[in-house]
Amino acid sequence: MQLTKHHGLGNDFLVALEEVNGPLDVDADRARALCDRRRGVGADGLIVGRRPRPDDGEGIAVVMELWNADGSRAEMSGNGIRCLGHAMAMARDEHEVHYLVATEGGPRHLVVHDDAEHRVATVSVSMGSVGAGPEVPASVAERLGERRHGTADLGNPHLVVLVDDLASVELTGEGSWFEQRFPAGVNVEYITVEPGTDTIELLVWERGAGATAACGTGATAAAHLAHRWGLVGAQVQVSMPGGTADVVLGGDEPLLIGPSQHVATLELADG
Repeated sequence: MQLTKHHGLGNDFLVALEEVNGPLDVDADRARALCDRRRGVGADGLIVGRRPRPDDGEGIAVVMELWNADGSRAEMSGNGIRCLGHAMAMARDEHEVHYLVATEGGPRHLVVHDDAEHRVATVSVSMGSVGAGPEVPASVAERLGERRHGTADLGNPHLVVLVDDLASVELTGEGSWFEQRFPAGVNVEYITVEPGTDTIELLVWERGAGATAACGTGATAAAHLAHRWGLVGAQVQVSMPGGTADVVLGGDEPLLIGPSQHVATLELADG
């Protein structure tokens, strides 16, 4: 199997394309093994780009299947889909291109602007309509107390919590606890908003991956809710430990704009 490794603001993914490898047999065990940072290649997730079938819809360039590092499946990743778009552009030697990608969260439009050597791409993703998120369990609401919070659905579930100071957040302890209290799990974003700006600072605990450097769907969910709360405008910068992504609101679908960095191309040995 040939893989390319990419990261979107430090959120790293392994990408395997069927158009490069032929049919791929990937399951949860294989994903866990590949994503293991000591015994495998290491990543926050594994993405398989499947060849589209006629029933996937008209104009689909690739079907995204995503496994988290723990082997669980995820419906959508804003950083991961940018990495997939970058891998597609590399495989096809394309530099300015549109792709329609089928995901378990619905179709997503990508615009990829890749550099001459395919090292860094800027990718815009239409993130689909933001749906109502899961109901907050009573135990979670009790622990949140007076902290403002809300949920949103970007094809995957999010809990966004507004705090005064990110340094006070117990990301691993509380984020993991919240994730486990939702029946289908949840991605947890803690945010602060700088008054008078359209800038959000964000820490994330990702379902199935833990604390990560960035989360594209999380950035979109946070921008959407902060805008709905009247804290930011329609063009939002979301600053995360791995870097900054831009979210543009106000249309039918939020637009997420950010980079993908090619890290390596790897050939896996059999077994």
